[in-house]
Parts: sequence; structure tokens; C-alpha cells
Amino acid sequence: MKRSTLPVALAATALLLTACSGGSGSGGAAAPPSPSVNTYGCLTRDQAAAGAFTLDGGTAAGNYLDAYYRDSDAGHAKVGVIFSHQAEGSLCEWAPDFDRFTGAGYAILAVTCSGDVTEAIKAAERYYQGKGVTQVVLVGASKGAAASLVAAKLDNPLPVKAVVSLSSPEAYSLFNAALAVTVVRTPTYFAAEQLDSPFADDARALYDASVAEDKRLKIYPGSNHGAPLLQDGALPDVLGYLAEHAPAAG
Repeated sequence: MKRSTLPVALAATALLLTACSGGSGSGGAAAPPSPSVNTYGCLTRDQAAAGAFTLDGGTAAGNYLDAYYRDSDAGHAKVGVIFSHQAEGSLCEWAPDFDRFTGAGYAILAVTCSGDVTEAIKAAERYYQGKGVTQVVLVGASKGAAASLVAAKLDNPLPVKAVVSLSSPEAYSLFNAALAVTVVRTPTYFAAEQLDSPFADDARALYDASVAEDKRLKIYPGSNHGAPLLQDGALPDVLGYLAEHAPAAG
């Protein structure tokens, strides 16, 4: 990803968006539907109007990426979370958790990307720079987790203070997480569910190989994969870990 963002006004690029569009208009009960509001099938109209936009990810990431940004509840967040979804997924995987992160003081930015996720992450960081964010946390699910681990070892526009890896494989396509963890010293939280094979074993292997300054491993009961771990018991642990290594105050 080479440039930050396209404007929030999506009317001119609506045909390029791949997610589901929203319902009624934004002005009031009698307002007609607005083509500039895209809920992606998971946001409320108000959320979409305030934070849905198209992120310029550059050629490698896919150019026009569905994205959603929200500041912390307190406003003027200095630490931003970048969410990366699993294969064949979308930013909507993370929608149930947005409120908890913004309530804890973090800005959030979720992107739908089927291309090079590491480039999408860089573009998200550049977008955050324009919002006054000075540090980021990378939270990924499965493919997105592997990409987040790889991204942490690259040159980034903003410092990466922590990585949360949910159900990462040891490698996925061009994202070699097993290699990345041998050089990344960024604090990393590894998690998977016990019956999610082979990802529980992958989490253990990545943890064992990791040279992170403070690494944690948690294998939760169950068979969920990726983002649903947050709703299945991992969210308090993740927020606690971030409070230690990437406190919202920056």
C-alpha cells in the first residue's frame, strides 16, 4: 500500500465495493437511501455514515479496500488497533468487538483485503497518522494473524506495540508466520481453541519459536476459529495484555 485513503464520499466508487450496502438514508426517517453509506452488511447506518470509507491499498493489496474507522469513545486516541480477517472473510468478523476496544480507549480500523494484507496494514497505519494515532496494535485471525505476524517485522509507518494472533497457521501463502516469529521481538499474544486442529498445535509451535519480548499463549476450550475467540472468552485476556504492552494512553 502506497497511499493513505480515498475520501469518505463513496458515491463515485460504489460499484467497486464488494461488501453489502446499507439500507435507509442518513438524514432522518423520511430521507431516501444514500449511495454514500455502505454498511458492509454488519454496521449500523450511523456507524457506516461516520466511519465507512474506501482505503487505497495500492496494487498489491487490491487498491480499493472496504474499511471502517472509529475513534475511541473518549476521543483523540493515540493507539489504534488494526484488524485483519481470515481467508474469505471480511471486516465484519470484528464488528461484535468494536465497542469493547473503543470503550477501552483504542481507535479501531478494520479492512477487508484479499490481496497482500501486510500492505493493507501499512496503508491503515498511514491513515491513522492522519488521525493523530502514534502507535498501533495488530490483531489478526487465521490468515490475517499470519499476515500480522509478518507485518510486525517490516518497516512500518507507525510503531507496532503488540500483536494478537488468533488461530494463525504456521504459514499461509506468502505469509510465513513461523519465520517471522523468529525475528519479531514485539510483544505477542498467541491464542487458539483446543479442538481447532491443526491451529492449536500451530499456536503452540509459533509460541515456542517466538523471540518476542513478552509472549503469551492461551489455548481456550472449544473449536472456534479466528475472530470468534474474542467472543468465546479471549477478549478480556486480549484487552488485559494490550493494557500492559500498548496502553491506550500511548
